[in-house]
Amino acid sequence: MPRPARVRRVCEEPKYTRFVPTGAEKIEAQVLTIDEYEVIRHVDFQKMTHEECARQMAISRTTVTETYEAARYKIADALINGKTICIEGGNYRVCEGNECFKDKCKECGSEDL
Repeated sequence: MPRPARVRRVCEEPKYTRFVPTGAEKIEAQVLTIDEYEVIRHVDFQKMTHEECARQMAISRTTVTETYEAARYKIADALINGKTICIEGGNYRVCEGNECFKDKCKECGSEDL
């Protein structure tokens, strides 16, 4: 029996949750979970390593890599095939400001663990 999945820690939910291509006749949706969005945000936008991202999200580095690959595939599929990207759902919890990353949360600035 597999062990239960760890809840991923995200610092905030995305401000924008839908990206729609213009000019597509039939628009299908590709769902990107919030934890996949958070991995993309940390690795591609904030230039964190997978190890740093793993510590920030309280998951393993291998989970970050698997999540990152799944997210990148979904984004590529949406771009190439003209699909809407919907960001929703997933196994996550929002950082409450009392969690840390290397003694201080990069997002909320809290120094408590």
